Order: sequence, then C-alpha cells, then structure tokens
Amino acid sequence: MNLSDMRIFRGMEEKDIQDLLQCLSAARKKYRKGEAILREGEPTEQIGVVLSGMVLIESDDLWGNRSVLGSAAPGAVFAEAYACIPGEPLLISAIAAEETEVLFLNVGKVLSVCTNACPFHGKLVRNLLEVCAQKSLQLSRRILHTGSKSIRGRLLSYFSECAKKSGSSAFRIPYNRQQLADYLSVDRSAMCNELSRMRREGLIEYERNRFSLKKSE
Repeated sequence: MNLSDMRIFRGMEEKDIQDLLQCLSAARKKYRKGEAILREGEPTEQIGVVLSGMVLIESDDLWGNRSVLGSAAPGAVFAEAYACIPGEPLLISAIAAEETEVLFLNVGKVLSVCTNACPFHGKLVRNLLEVCAQKSLQLSRRILHTGSKSIRGRLLSYFSECAKKSGSSAFRIPYNRQQLADYLSVDRSAMCNELSRMRREGLIEYERNRFSLKKSE
C-alpha cells in the first residue's frame, strides 16, 4: 500500500510525503505476531500508522478478561487521541496480530508549525482530524453491535455492517474466533455454537474468517 493511498496522507504525492516525514523525524518499526506495540497504562507521544500487517486494540480488566475494541489495518491510524493529551496513560494496548510494520509520528511535531514552512503540514493536520472523526464513528458502531442481548443479534449486526462495507454478501473479517468474541463481548464457545446453528439454518456460510450471508433472519 502506497503512503499516498492512506487517509492520513490523502492529497499528497509520494515525494511530498517523504519530505514531510523527514521534517517530522518519523520512524518505522517492525513487530512480530503477538508483540506489544503500545502497552496499557503507559503514555505515548506517538501516532501510529499501520504500514503492513494488522494491529489489535485490546483492553484487559483486573481479572484478566480481554476485550478487543477494534483493529487497525494497513493505512489505519491508532493512539492519536492519547498522543494528543500529554501524559495521559493508555486505557488500551496495541498488539501486532501478525508480522506488522508501523510508522510513528511525533504528535508534538505534527501539531507544531513547521520551521521549514512545509506546505503539506496543514493538510496532514486536517487529515488527522478526519481520522479522529472516523474513529468516533467506529466506536459508535461497536456500541451498536453489542447493543443486542443475544449472541445471534450481535453477530448479525456485525456481519450486516461487513457486508455493507464490502458491497457483497461475501466478506472477510479481520478477527479470529476469540478476537471476534472479545469484540462482541460474548463467550467464545457460546458464539461458536451460535455460528454453527446459523449455518445449519442456512443463514450463513463460513470458512475461517471468510463469511457469506445467505438470507435475512
């Protein structure tokens, strides 16, 4: 994925982006599957941009129960809200779901006036504001998906959104079974049993993380 195709760099050419990243002293780092990129309880001054792989946004309570709050695919941004509040400890952890490379942007340099009068700095800030607004909508979607009292209702709500986003009744989700259960705040075994019932009833077909909706309930 080219940097110019990413939302945060929208409206910029590759050469201009490289000049901007040099001005911002941006850094790239690679992570192994399961490795923590950012840890809950620690502050950060860095905005993360996923270059490749997948990042899971997770939260653990005092009893070790884990909730998957979302994911960040290539081109997505994470930790921007925390980075914008100096010293604010993270309420989440960012974990590499697979081999992942992340581009880090220091928020202080992003929000400060560029000493080189970089013409694309203002555009970067505007794009970042759009990203923040999009994140707010994503949180609203998760609240919507977990609003149903039944596991089936939560699954159908999430699958419906996936189908609409892909423009097809067949789609791929970014989660494995445990991650999907965490995202929907349900028990994994109960969710898997419900998926099996839905397949027997002809509502869905699936293989690993690929699903197909057959008919409405």
